[in-house]
Amino acid sequence: MVGGDESFEADFDEMFRRAQRLACRLLGDPSRADDVAAEALARTYAHWRKVAGYEHREAWIARVVTNLAIDEMARLRRSVVTGEHLTDEVSEGAVLRVALAQALRSLPRRQRDAVVLRYLADLDEAHVAAALGVSAGTVKTHLHRAVARMRSTLGPGFDPSFTEF
Repeated sequence: MVGGDESFEADFDEMFRRAQRLACRLLGDPSRADDVAAEALARTYAHWRKVAGYEHREAWIARVVTNLAIDEMARLRRSVVTGEHLTDEVSEGAVLRVALAQALRSLPRRQRDAVVLRYLADLDEAHVAAALGVSAGTVKTHLHRAVARMRSTLGPGFDPSFTEF
């Protein structure tokens, strides 16, 4: 049965691993990433009958993870602004992640989706194109524009591979 509980359970470990990895790249905190990944998979399960039929359901899950992580970073931003419970090392990483979240949030949805799928979920351009239902050329255009916009926000040294985050 497409969308049955059995198929969700069979794919859960792989979906959670990918969701947790993406959340950790965005948040930099494994325990917060676990929480975001768990919430994303709970939402996935709630919509499983629909999501299970998607050819590229990892793109749907990545979008949920990204939105949840951005929300989490907004909460973190409030902590950074007030200085609550942050060491110097944590606050520097938190500031970088808050800046990343703001830069991602400022992008148009398609550009943000392309950036997340390509650089954070590590899909190649062909898979990003298939997941978004656009051509590879359109993906390249979205990525080029998104990276240019993020560089204008985060500085010319911004690396879209997000290795410093």
